[in-house]
Amino acid sequence: MACFPLVPFSNRIAGSFFDFDGREVALSPNHPADTACPVLHGFGWLSPWEVTDKSESSLELSLDCNPADWPWQFASSLSYAVSPGGFTAELGITILSEDEMPVGLGFHPYFPRNKHTLFSSLHTGEWQTDENCIPMHLDQHSQAIDWWFGRPVATRKVDTVYTGREGAMVVQWPDRGIGARILPSDELTFTTVYVPEGEDYFCVEPVSHMTDAFNRERDDSGMRVLGPGESWKVSMRIEAFDF
Repeated sequence: MACFPLVPFSNRIAGSFFDFDGREVALSPNHPADTACPVLHGFGWLSPWEVTDKSESSLELSLDCNPADWPWQFASSLSYAVSPGGFTAELGITILSEDEMPVGLGFHPYFPRNKHTLFSSLHTGEWQTDENCIPMHLDQHSQAIDWWFGRPVATRKVDTVYTGREGAMVVQWPDRGIGARILPSDELTFTTVYVPEGEDYFCVEPVSHMTDAFNRERDDSGMRVLGPGESWKVSMRIEAFDF
């Protein structure tokens, strides 16, 4: 399994552009292999972090970030701690600029998959997307449901975001008799799921906001605004189990 941090936003921003409080922000695409893809995943996943502390079971990292085309400066912290049966990741951000800044945080874990692998979670909504994976229409239910209905994860090829998460998310490998339970902190109410065609992995990403949140209404998008000097932290625990 691999996992990188999502800071200060998750997934794509449509057209690599947004307007925040009258300030127009145009960002450069940053996908290492696809220059046509809109900017995605923020800056933390491609930036060098500094190790500030480490032990046999934990690691603490820091990042001072002031990208050329991002109007704000911020600092981020990232920690991993291993314990019996699983590990915990914690991601934080502090605003260093003198203006308010739009913020989103999250985690981007990868999981191996084959034709037997199962993924179960409860969400009230699934965003239907365009060819650039930008949300266009929300398929909303009155109650949270499992959008795979117990079928293997490979039966649906998706790259979208889900809303209204309830409870833990679970990945199971029945052919191996093992599973992983994903436990995000309360602020991570959205989940991006990426199941690509013809690959042996998929991603379950607990995030604080929907894709393209900076171009949406704040109340529904999950976008958070932090002022000068403000800080915010989120976390995720992944636990292993046998069955």
